[in-house]
Amino acid sequence: MARCERLRGAALRGLLDRAQGVLFDCDGVLWNGERAVPGAPELLERLTEAGKVALFVSNNSRRTRRELVLRFERFGFRGLSHEHLFFSSAHCAARLLSQRLSGLDTPGAVFVLGGEGLRAEVRAAGLRLTGDPGGDQRVRAVLVGYDEHFTFAKLSEACAHLRDPDCLLVATDRDPWHPLSDGSRTPGTGSLAAAVETASGREALVVGKPNSYMFECITEHFGMDPSRTLMVGDRLETDILFGHRCGLTTVLTLTGVSRLEEAQAHLAAGQHELVPHYYVESIADLMEGLEG
Repeated sequence: MARCERLRGAALRGLLDRAQGVLFDCDGVLWNGERAVPGAPELLERLTEAGKVALFVSNNSRRTRRELVLRFERFGFRGLSHEHLFFSSAHCAARLLSQRLSGLDTPGAVFVLGGEGLRAEVRAAGLRLTGDPGGDQRVRAVLVGYDEHFTFAKLSEACAHLRDPDCLLVATDRDPWHPLSDGSRTPGTGSLAAAVETASGREALVVGKPNSYMFECITEHFGMDPSRTLMVGDRLETDILFGHRCGLTTVLTLTGVSRLEEAQAHLAAGQHELVPHYYVESIADLMEGLEG
């Protein structure tokens, strides 16, 4: 049972020694805003040197995997040039739509509420978007991601497509909001997905954390043993819940959204799926387990 214990000393060394790989959330874990968390690049290098697999799982649907690689490089993370190490909600949503639509006689088009990064991932999966030239123009799916230009007109168009009962409704994630560097918040994809669900009367199939589909995408490419895999994140309701649902050992880092007091309150209330097995002040604290 998860007890939200401070991860250090012999427990840390033993955990990392047994671990096959580590899944990291990105925002609030590896970086905050436009700055890497101190010690994060060095930790990833040490994990690689120790023969551990480091993979990255993010609900951020704004960027393509290639853009994520460039972001890592800009923040000083070296040796992470392989796009297959990155599992974003945008990439996984495109994969799911490809699976669902490719078997149809006429795959049709996808209506995307989201930015260019999400649209690019859908096209990279071999799918067409509404407005793309040629082919069947019937909309087979509505995909909701982070859209900073969300409008009533877009909401109305999505609902019009969803009147077709065979049209899929897919959301990249349910994150309700995202923190900004000045301490304020901006609405997240979950807020937009809720608007579409309410207006259309349909329930979205959600791809990102805490749903386990993202881990299915990972295991398709990497033979990860859940009992030997760590999930390191900063949000209890997404990262930690995702880890529990996938059978992973969960580690909360306190450099992001969730606070230690919240985890302890969930523990006291018996809400164990929201309680991490361990916590650290920062992922740099994991370096101790790789020394000596």
